[in-house]
Amino acid sequence: MRQLSFSSSTKNCLALLLLTAFVFISGCNTNVSQPSASDSRAENNLTIVTSFYPMYIMAKNITADVSGVELINLTGPQTGCLHDYQLTPENVKTLQKADIFIVNGAGSESFMDKVTAQQKQLKIITATKGMKLINNTGQTDPNPHVWVSIAGAIQEVKNISKHLSELDPAHAQQYEKNSAAYITKLENLRKEMHAELDKLPQRNIVSFHEAFPYFAEEFNLNIVAVVEREPGSEPSAREIAETIEIVKAAKAPALFVEPQYPSGSAKVIAKETGARVYVLDPAVTGPDDPNAYLNIMKNNLTALKEALR
Repeated sequence: MRQLSFSSSTKNCLALLLLTAFVFISGCNTNVSQPSASDSRAENNLTIVTSFYPMYIMAKNITADVSGVELINLTGPQTGCLHDYQLTPENVKTLQKADIFIVNGAGSESFMDKVTAQQKQLKIITATKGMKLINNTGQTDPNPHVWVSIAGAIQEVKNISKHLSELDPAHAQQYEKNSAAYITKLENLRKEMHAELDKLPQRNIVSFHEAFPYFAEEFNLNIVAVVEREPGSEPSAREIAETIEIVKAAKAPALFVEPQYPSGSAKVIAKETGARVYVLDPAVTGPDDPNAYLNIMKNNLTALKEALR
């Protein structure tokens, strides 16, 4: 086979051509040092976690259609109030990837000390911050069920929106626009409920969980008895007997149970007093629907009108 020989100048030209071809091919390869679109989106995402359902519905309205925001409800839509709730390993993993954690506060999230100790850099928005709280009956602890009052829910939406705008100023205008639209819906519902409830002659009610003091204060209702101080805790025979006497003395026409808990005690009391049993929902569980809180309160209005007319 004949061996080819090249001059020094020819070799230099060939080397230059090979180098040029390599650079051209490398430049056409989109996988070299180029982040994908999905990677870019992931880097721009803001992960917001809410502690439980009412916070989730508020945040869902505030963050609607905001680009790059991922919203996660930590405890699921059917968990209910977080009395004595213990974080699961899955909850911990969720919080580890969170940028912002929205909580109700006022003692409703009993696990917060653990969260703040483990994740010192996590930004926390407390929806009840700066609000006037009602103490639980016979206790110095605040009652955390602020959102059950529509006025309370409005203030919590304002607080969440304000602090989200501060933490994510790029989307502040959208947060403010969304919260204003949602607050308008809440204020309209509040006016409708006042128009219907303010004219009812009967104001005495019995509840089965201490979730309604803010709601009762807002609509001038009188809670004459609370059967179960803690949700799901069965009252003793003595407590039931005492409640029966209170209901009879107050001539309370209705006992209000919550859809999240058993109503056996209510049926016993109703049988002894003649009071009827109705459902009053504190909006701690429900569907993944931005209008869920509004719909729950409309159902509560229907129940109250029927019970207290």
